[in-house]
Amino acid sequence: MQFEISNETIDPARLKAALLAERAGACVCFEGWVRNHNDGEAVTALEYESHAPTAVKEGQAILAEALQRFEIVTADCVHRVGKLDIGDCAVWVGVSAEHRGAAFEACRYIIDETKQRVPIWKKEHYTSGVSGWVNCATPAVASGQSR
Repeated sequence: MQFEISNETIDPARLKAALLAERAGACVCFEGWVRNHNDGEAVTALEYESHAPTAVKEGQAILAEALQRFEIVTADCVHRVGKLDIGDCAVWVGVSAEHRGAAFEACRYIIDETKQRVPIWKKEHYTSGVSGWVNCATPAVASGQSR
């Protein structure tokens, strides 16, 4: 099990292949992509920053919790940092398990906990030229604007 902060493009096929295990009968993967809008604003790009040592430590704790809470074989999570364009994969979670139910539940748990607990911030760039930093679990508030 591995939690990673990366400034490299995420390769879902490579990551999924690492989950293969003879006792696993299910694999569930989640890809979070950069979309072209958020909270009524047109988005042109995102930037992610993180305090990597703290993020990896907390991410590893989340994966360990998932292993204890759900009957899974293994799980991995990678989150990008740096500037990302529309359509880029910003976060990837993969889980293998003997059965699909545990794989689905653990995958959902990992992404939800990652968004809530891991110190990752995003800066949204809007078509209006305004941009703003937000925690990944909170809605964007552009610099100099209120909503």
